[in-house]
Amino acid sequence: MSMDDHSLTVLTTDRLRLRLHTPGDAGALLRIYSQKDVARYLLDDPWTEEDAARHVADRCVKTGMDGDSGALAVVIERDGQAVGDVLLWWTDREHRVAEIGWVLDPAYGGRGLAREAVSAVLDLAFRRHQMHRVAAQMDARNYSSAKLAAAIGMTREAHLRQDWWNKEEWTDTVIYGILAEDRVHRH
Repeated sequence: MSMDDHSLTVLTTDRLRLRLHTPGDAGALLRIYSQKDVARYLLDDPWTEEDAARHVADRCVKTGMDGDSGALAVVIERDGQAVGDVLLWWTDREHRVAEIGWVLDPAYGGRGLAREAVSAVLDLAFRRHQMHRVAAQMDARNYSSAKLAAAIGMTREAHLRQDWWNKEEWTDTVIYGILAEDRVHRH
């Protein structure tokens, strides 16, 4: 992974470019987030054009952990095509605790791209921002995200039964976490 030391505009990995959102990303992210299979385990329904414009505008201001937003939102690009995004945000800035979330277009699944992108953002979190802990919360039925969390070294810490009312049903939440010391032991 390489990173521009003066800004968080771009992270690069072997196969991916992770960059800040721009208003022009609304169309590409609409293509991803409007899919029922993508929205199934998210809090939002499949996106409309209006949703895409609103969500992308919200992500455009999430330009770094040290900024006012206390969040970083990056688009995952593969060969110049937006294929998903990763969000990282402080849940307790003072104690260096954050949460991470991700979405990848299912058409690009099964190739390790989400793992590569999320790992790069976690590396940034722990190396550049000296985070103590990063958590990921997800619908317990989202086996792909759970598998990814485990693959990048996160520990399954909790399974909360029927704790969230979403889309007209009670859903379970699983929580994965990783500590700075866990990342040190992996490298």
